[in-house]
Amino acid sequence: MSPSGAEVLRQIKSRIDEIDPAAAREQSSHGAVLVDVRETDEWSAGHVPGARHVPKSHLESRIEGAAPDRSVPVIVYCASGNRSAWAARTLIEDLGYEHVSSMTGGFTLWKDRGYEVEVPRSMTLEQRERYSRHILLPEVGMEGQQKLLDARVLLLGAGGLGSPTALYLAAAGVGTLGIVDDDVVDVSNLQRQVIHTTDRVGMPKVESAAMTVMALNPDVKVEQHRLRLGADNIMEILPNYDIVVDGLDNFPTRYLLNDASVRLRIPVVSAAILGFDGQLSVFKPYEGPCYRCLFPVPPPAELAPSCGANGVIGVLPGTMGLLQATEVIKLILDIGNPLIGRLLMYDALAATVTEVKVRRDPNCPICSRAPEEISDQEMGAFPDYDAFCAGAH
Repeated sequence: MSPSGAEVLRQIKSRIDEIDPAAAREQSSHGAVLVDVRETDEWSAGHVPGARHVPKSHLESRIEGAAPDRSVPVIVYCASGNRSAWAARTLIEDLGYEHVSSMTGGFTLWKDRGYEVEVPRSMTLEQRERYSRHILLPEVGMEGQQKLLDARVLLLGAGGLGSPTALYLAAAGVGTLGIVDDDVVDVSNLQRQVIHTTDRVGMPKVESAAMTVMALNPDVKVEQHRLRLGADNIMEILPNYDIVVDGLDNFPTRYLLNDASVRLRIPVVSAAILGFDGQLSVFKPYEGPCYRCLFPVPPPAELAPSCGANGVIGVLPGTMGLLQATEVIKLILDIGNPLIGRLLMYDALAATVTEVKVRRDPNCPICSRAPEEISDQEMGAFPDYDAFCAGAH
């Protein structure tokens, strides 16, 4: 006679460690990974703060994203302690995890003890469907998607780089996109600025970009800044955003952006394109070098002509803009290894990518000083960057 389900469960529990919610709470505060193996609707109704959601039905395929180090203690829990016992056995016997425990009584006993519970904001059915492929990823999930919806990203330029970046950040559900651009759509833009259309020639770029973004994803709010970024307005605009995407095409504004973003501790995802070549880096203040560490002075004009003067292959800004969007999402979700302290160089003709490490300059005139060392009077005062760039040549 085959053993009953209850007997099988008893045998499984005899082969694993079970711990009380009090012990689970203590161990999780000292580095143990809490894994909730319930289904999505149960997780959405409430879960243990800091837990990572990996439904039991997807345990084998997703656990590495939640607990990549098999030597770190893992505590699994479900509603009552039964499903988590099965999950613990799988982690130990099939997947090679070294220290796995099942929380007795599960989430039910955790709540009965009066311990803290986190209830995520719910998404509509349409949002769950729209972002379903994100939610399936353990590195994103419901919590990560909510971070994207809460994020505020400023795009400097609605041109070649800003177009693909805006489109994919909008598609990803980044909740607020600010767009700075004082130009209007021109026929010559359409070869690469894919956010605009022929019937919008003559329309302000911020307005055209907003129309496309809102048609793509109504969850996204677009804040239009039809202006030229300058020393007179940068400190009013930047503090309203979490991350800045640099799609600028001139050095004076890039140096201004660098100095302001360092003072405000706002990360910048910066890209540059010319001809068939692209560059990309992430400048996160005080965690890596700033733009001035990489380029203490601007290069001579003959070594850095504009795209208008030298030309650019239309697909290149798409490639670099999508890489910018990827770095933005990594920063929002705090996942992966952003390009901080690294300069990525792409050669489209050779189909090669080269990476160069960049270190902080201890004598950098900008990031060698902590923001608290900068007086209130200095904070909003900037030099004449047009003169600085002209003088460098």
